[in-house]
Amino acid sequence: MADYPAIPSRLSIDDAAVLLIDHQSGLLSRVQDYGPDEFRNNVLALAEAAKFFELPTILTTSFEQGPNGVIMPELKALFPDVPFIARPGQINAWDNEEFVAAVKATDRKQLVMAGVVTDVCVAFPALSALREGYEVFVVTDASGTFNKSVRDAALMRMQQAGAVMTSWFAVACELQRDMEGLARLLGDRLPAYRNLITSHQAVANR
Repeated sequence: MADYPAIPSRLSIDDAAVLLIDHQSGLLSRVQDYGPDEFRNNVLALAEAAKFFELPTILTTSFEQGPNGVIMPELKALFPDVPFIARPGQINAWDNEEFVAAVKATDRKQLVMAGVVTDVCVAFPALSALREGYEVFVVTDASGTFNKSVRDAALMRMQQAGAVMTSWFAVACELQRDMEGLARLLGDRLPAYRNLITSHQAVANR
């Protein structure tokens, strides 16, 4: 009888934490698998979803004083009080004891990860977390890298190791599970969805 991989749990508000890894100005300039405006929108949409659902969130950067640059200022503005680990240079965030301690302090087993670049700054800690028994959900459209072929190889590597590939929209909907209360977040980050809501409201108000 064939062995099948275990089906990961559904994302839960009570068991999920969000890790935003190396969304830094210098690295962002190297993201080529998404347009700059689309990518920025996706990252902020995920961050706003984490804020909306009050999920424990951790920010981290690597070698800020070098070419990687500073973290997106919008992320710092959204999360002024969450753990912010400025790594001195570790490529894999999981090699930084302060970062791992912050993850463990959340007491959450579902880790929602996104970062730059996908094949290194996301893949390496994702694989490390999987080895330690965490469930890992990689937000593919809030993670970016040099081109689509590099992205596809990275996503395949993580998926084969047991990570779940998802999107910021799927994360928001899976956590909410019904549409009440989520329309504003989706409308702000998905113009097509805002058009749908506007049309619905116009019909309802007739």
